[in-house]
Amino acid sequence: MNLSVYYRLARRQANVFVFAIGCIIPLIAIGQDEPRARDLGIPFAGTPGLLNAITDVAGVTVGHTTLISGDGKLDVGSGPVRTGVTVIHPRGKKYDPVFSGWYALNGNGEMTGTTWVEESGFLEGPVVITNTHSVGVTRDATIEWQYANNLFDPLPDDPEVFWSLPVVAETYDGDLNDINGFHVTKEHVIDALESAKAGPVSEGNVGGGTGMICHGFKGGIGTASRQLNISDREYTVGALVQANYGSRKTLTIAGVPLGDKLSDLMPIFRPTDRSAGSIIVVIATDAPLLPHQLKRLARRVPIGISKVGGYASNGSGDIFIAFSTANPGAAAREGLLEVEMLPNDAMSPLFLATAQATEEAIVNALVAAKTMVGINGNTVYALPHDRLIDILKEYKRIP
Repeated sequence: MNLSVYYRLARRQANVFVFAIGCIIPLIAIGQDEPRARDLGIPFAGTPGLLNAITDVAGVTVGHTTLISGDGKLDVGSGPVRTGVTVIHPRGKKYDPVFSGWYALNGNGEMTGTTWVEESGFLEGPVVITNTHSVGVTRDATIEWQYANNLFDPLPDDPEVFWSLPVVAETYDGDLNDINGFHVTKEHVIDALESAKAGPVSEGNVGGGTGMICHGFKGGIGTASRQLNISDREYTVGALVQANYGSRKTLTIAGVPLGDKLSDLMPIFRPTDRSAGSIIVVIATDAPLLPHQLKRLARRVPIGISKVGGYASNGSGDIFIAFSTANPGAAAREGLLEVEMLPNDAMSPLFLATAQATEEAIVNALVAAKTMVGINGNTVYALPHDRLIDILKEYKRIP
């Protein structure tokens, strides 16, 4: 079966949530019956996994809680609300820390818990993404959820001790969302943590990406994956992005500069075009890598971002984390542990796969996102599919 046909069928078979303005919607790692970048004919290098999603890495699950309510003039504390939470579990809902590494290209942003990731080499729970001013409640709710579900390994000499340093990242959605109304609650975070599933992943205006803007078009959540072979073993690299960065002037898709050709449909608010913004990228792989190697993987994410026109402006928070689902049990507190690792000389295909999956995940976010009206009538338009296809045809990127 043609892969693009499979993607469409997989999304149709997933649960679909229908909602109206004023409702709160938990979108649970489901897909939308909407085209993705490859469905439009946009060419990308590399071989995607079956779902072309981070969930192609076995064990990885994704959950969203999407909050959309109200319209009109901003009334702080009441709305309009355009925000949410996205969760990535490396091994589903169980405690088995994974080797991990992180990297910040430009640090005008936040990803909590990364000092312990750097020190210990482990990611000990989910990666959670939300808006800038909901990091605190999201972090605290994640700790409460971990404790309530016994998702920790007690200290051998003091089993009553529990502590957690969750990884929670953010991008700013205050152009569309009542960000100072603090609408993300503990219950919303726990819904996303609990609802995470394998399979197709919703993209665009969902979860933490609900109110985000990318290159002057509506942005949000996007995902992609790559399959590769190293020494006769098959591996997968998956990427999930929360894209809220970039200038329209630098937007590039499939190698075609689009800034001059798509210079209209600018956001209706001031400033209409800005390079400030942020992008969070989560990289998952089943290749056996150690923390220093995963940091090397995270450092290749910017290559994919640059292919779409990002350049890490002064006001941007470009923060990335990578983890490996290989080596289960490696975080055991006692005994002599044996782990597998690929040699550094074998890592170049993983670097390329990371860059490729990141690029496509960003474009998938742009393709999936829909026009959104937020606070004070602020409007951000969707990337126009028909015009994009015409431009790519003009440049002979699409037959």
